[in-house]
Amino acid sequence: MTLFLAASLLSPHVGLIFWTLLVFGLLLFILGKFAWKPMVSALDEREHTIEESLTRAERALEEARQMQAHNESARRDAERQAQITLREAREAADQLRGEEVDKTKAQLAQMQEQARAEIEREKTQALAALRAEVADLAIGAAEKILHANLDDDRQRGLVNEFLNDLPQN
Repeated sequence: MTLFLAASLLSPHVGLIFWTLLVFGLLLFILGKFAWKPMVSALDEREHTIEESLTRAERALEEARQMQAHNESARRDAERQAQITLREAREAADQLRGEEVDKTKAQLAQMQEQARAEIEREKTQALAALRAEVADLAIGAAEKILHANLDDDRQRGLVNEFLNDLPQN
């Protein structure tokens, strides 16, 4: 019996085909009338949403690329500006260092000149003191040699005249 039932299901019957086609056609008509349009519109709407999303994504990607290029340009400009600032700072430091060196040299030269002037002044004072001492010694020696007593002002005048006649070494 199972064999007969299985054979009857596999053999084509006109009535079964007719009713199958009728039910299938009715199903297609109902689906076409009520379900097909909403499904197609939902698919169209989904397709449109996907296209908009892709368009927005492409725009966002392009904006990101532009921002990246702008940021790269700004970074390069900032690096260039930093290098310029660093170079200017080095030049200013070198200039300041040079000015300080020049100022120090000028101070040293001034100190040397003051030292020379001080030495010259002390030399002049020492020579004047030495002349006075030599004059006193010469007067004392001349007094002992001559055993004569001349007045003090006259003796000094004679010694100063003698010293002025000597070379200035």
